[in-house]
Amino acid sequence: MFYEGNQELSNFFGWVSIACWLVVYSPQIIENYQLQSGEGLSVSFVAIWLVGDVCNLSGALLANLIPTIIILGTYYSVCDAILLFQIYYYRWKRARRSARLLLADEAAESVLYDEASPLLPGDGRADVPKKKSMSMDTLKFITALLFVFGVGLAAWAVDRHIHRGSPRSKPAEVIEWRSQVLGWFSAALFLGARIPQIVKNLSTRCEGLSPFLFVYSITGNTTYAISILAASLNIKHIAANAPWIAGSALTVFLDLFVLYQFFRFRLEDDRRADALERSE
Repeated sequence: MFYEGNQELSNFFGWVSIACWLVVYSPQIIENYQLQSGEGLSVSFVAIWLVGDVCNLSGALLANLIPTIIILGTYYSVCDAILLFQIYYYRWKRARRSARLLLADEAAESVLYDEASPLLPGDGRADVPKKKSMSMDTLKFITALLFVFGVGLAAWAVDRHIHRGSPRSKPAEVIEWRSQVLGWFSAALFLGARIPQIVKNLSTRCEGLSPFLFVYSITGNTTYAISILAASLNIKHIAANAPWIAGSALTVFLDLFVLYQFFRFRLEDDRRADALERSE
């Protein structure tokens, strides 16, 4: 019966979740590298995320939860640290470049900062937002989701083949107060971490922020929660995993709001671009 747990279904969604989280940070890391800046991200968002992931991992280890949770917790923590490193590294790099410009001789400065020169590279005209295809963005999102589900399916099939004919024992789950406290604390941090990013997006209009970070996050968190529930609907199992189920499920709603911000600002920029084209 399903209520007694469907281990194959749990394994499948677990592998899809792992596939999502293996690539979730890649688009933002690449975006930061291309822009040579991490300013699209809120430092508070990433820092709180890191603390939450460390608490999440610690609680999972104490409670002896399923391997999926422990693997993901370790990976999350490493990737959070990489994003924080990028933010501060590119800030340091930019400050160093600015310092070199300040030390340049007076003649060079007069050429670079002549009063007749525009403050930014270009022809001095106001920034005109480039019109981008919403349908192309949607197609990219669908392709990204198909990719992670395909990778997850392949990983699940390989895992099933390797363990064919050999029953796997589930780790004994323990409802232990320290793990529960850490789990609920990390769930609260994951929810709170999104708030600084949502606020920052109001001023940056999601510039420098990769929407795929949140597409993969939504998919990863959804399949992550499903993998836990599919393993068993036993009350003890749900109670032991409650903080991780709640943390994953609730952050999905805030991540959807970030995607709403992205599409809203993109639509507004497209309308501005159309208006400027008509006025020329």
